[in-house]
Amino acid sequence: MPRSCVPPPLPHAPPLGALLRRYAAGAPLACEPVDQGLLNRGYRLRTTQGRYFLKQHVDPDTADPASIARQHRATQRLAGLGVPVAPPLPGRDGRTVAVVGGHTYALHPWIDGRHRNGAQLTPALCGRLGALLGLVHASLERVMPAHGERPSEAHERERTTPDAPSAPTSPAPGTPPTHATATPRIPPVHATTVPDPADTFALIDDLLARVRRHRPADSFDELARHRLLERRTLLERHADRRPPHGDRVGWVHGDFHPFNLLYQGDAPVAIVDWDRLGVRPRAEEAVRAAAIFFVRPDGTLDLPKTRAYARAYRRTAGAAPSELAAAVHRVWWERLNDFWMLRWHYERGDTRADDQFPAASALAVWWTREYAAVCGAFAD
Repeated sequence: MPRSCVPPPLPHAPPLGALLRRYAAGAPLACEPVDQGLLNRGYRLRTTQGRYFLKQHVDPDTADPASIARQHRATQRLAGLGVPVAPPLPGRDGRTVAVVGGHTYALHPWIDGRHRNGAQLTPALCGRLGALLGLVHASLERVMPAHGERPSEAHERERTTPDAPSAPTSPAPGTPPTHATATPRIPPVHATTVPDPADTFALIDDLLARVRRHRPADSFDELARHRLLERRTLLERHADRRPPHGDRVGWVHGDFHPFNLLYQGDAPVAIVDWDRLGVRPRAEEAVRAAAIFFVRPDGTLDLPKTRAYARAYRRTAGAAPSELAAAVHRVWWERLNDFWMLRWHYERGDTRADDQFPAASALAVWWTREYAAVCGAFAD
């Protein structure tokens, strides 16, 4: 390869030569990191054959090759139903998961598009967004094993499904199992953990101590202290409103937010990052997504847009207003007890989510004050 075509070195540079030999994807010309995403690594890859998105799965909770293969199988089948996704490309041996040097990778087509938050969506497009998530939930119910099945039952159903790809014969020794060869490992139902305020009070005390010890103190420390004290007061006032566990579980994307959805113009063209695919209360994903898409910088929700989104979601997913109202209560309680951004900042020294903290922390306070209006936006 000419020297001018050799990609520059990168931090955590993927082994492009070894990877691309597994695909009919040409020789590498350029490889640049994509800096969105908090869990895994992504690269914009250009080769002599075209443009690709190379994903390196590093998050220990989601990097198991069997789990990744299940995600791949889901997106392949969703694409067959017309859901906008970007399924991975198979290698020369038919496998979509590549393990090289102890690291796990997948190659996807590059999708031109941009991310759009709720402020950039008209009410009509908010309805389209809700309908899209409803379509995802309804379609996952069609293409994924029922969460109550035993693995042997799921394997038989997968084997006899007409659109299942055929398994390659004689896989190479040491090759990790894939969606075509391995017995599917059905994940357990993830009942939403309902936080105990006693645990949250202890966490607040610990975080306040960390804030006090941080030197030199800065404006983030000041806001963190204010929100922690404020949240403790709110929890003391509302401790008797702890909700029960969620119900009506089903397969969900698990991380549906603006950075995981690509638009071309007004049209969603790809839902990406299916690492959190799992079985959970579906309506809670709808509420969590809205709380990210439609939060304003001052920590309030755009309720008219939320209403348009929720009505379309309920219609497409077949969800009752009462189901959304119950999910609103559980996600509100989750937000009151959640401090993951502060834990990243003070426990891990990871500041990548700091810019989200002002709006997210204000939202919990506003949501408590405007609880009835928020519930109405999702359930009316």
